[in-house]
Amino acid sequence: MVLAFWRATGDSAAMIPKTGPGRQRSWRDDMAGAITDPKQLLAALDLGREWLEGARAAAALFPLRVPHPYLARMRKGCVDDPLLRQVLPLYAETCTVAGYGPDPVGDLRAQAAPGILQKYDGRTLLTTTGACAVHCRYCFRRHFPYAEANAARDGWKAVFEYLDRNPDVHELILSGGDPLTLGEDRLAQLVRGLSERPQVRRLRLHTRLPIVIPARVDDALLAWIRSIPLPLVMVVHVNHAQEIDEAVCVAMQRLRAVGVTLLNQAVLLAGVNDSVTAQVQLSETLFAAGILPYYLHVLDPVAGASHFAVPIERALALFGDVEGSLPGYLVPRLVQELAGAPAKVRLGSGMTLPNPVQ
Repeated sequence: MVLAFWRATGDSAAMIPKTGPGRQRSWRDDMAGAITDPKQLLAALDLGREWLEGARAAAALFPLRVPHPYLARMRKGCVDDPLLRQVLPLYAETCTVAGYGPDPVGDLRAQAAPGILQKYDGRTLLTTTGACAVHCRYCFRRHFPYAEANAARDGWKAVFEYLDRNPDVHELILSGGDPLTLGEDRLAQLVRGLSERPQVRRLRLHTRLPIVIPARVDDALLAWIRSIPLPLVMVVHVNHAQEIDEAVCVAMQRLRAVGVTLLNQAVLLAGVNDSVTAQVQLSETLFAAGILPYYLHVLDPVAGASHFAVPIERALALFGDVEGSLPGYLVPRLVQELAGAPAKVRLGSGMTLPNPVQ
């Protein structure tokens, strides 16, 4: 299935203006200049053409997108690089695998209105946009119909009306896509409306953009954050310690300086971070950057990502070893999201559960 958002609207980053004479390069330039051609990606990393056919076949189903600041952290000539494995399209994505489908966590069934997902009591999630700075090949929303499910439409009118009808919603979660691909004007429009709803106590923002393009944390973003009358929790997405370089650390320091609470969610991915060493290094590196480990998700069974799956039994054993290697505050919650469940299912060492893919 081809991502409906891309069929309907095309690549939104293509509309971002490129650098011109006398203008300083910005995060928008990194978005616009991202690699979208598998041949270009392989050439940039000195990898052979034997990967090209499969990469093109997979990218025809879910487009390739890798920004250059993220590419720069990959090792050349290494097809097993943990960052490359997250973004390199593979022929395996084109295979149909039983139990892996287009809506693995029940997002479509949870829509209370287009782009407004109501899964858990007291918290509402908005799919603010379909655009991302990077296309992770394991993305659980790679088939989501963003063109139809757009919470930002009409100046967030449907969101405000939904909140007025549901005074028990105390937290808004901005997701996507990536909400930080939106400009500060659009984000400020949303916050102004939220500030008029006294039941809203917190704003949570799920983003990968400050990790893959640290320049997104610029003066304009920090000014918008300072203007928010609500506590802001930012959940970033880092799967491997190699993703955190000096520029990311500086961006995280700037966010903390304006009062943002920083948490991380990761996905347990075969060939990327499915070892005790990788998980311990990730937690230690996150903490050094001012980010607290929050969630470690087992893979959502989305069509096209089965090659990333780690069996539940192995995940539990690995997690038990991680628990024994770190202080408790550096151990993320190992969780599984099941469609229709009232909350994420928390997994832990010493327990056994059936594999989510039946």
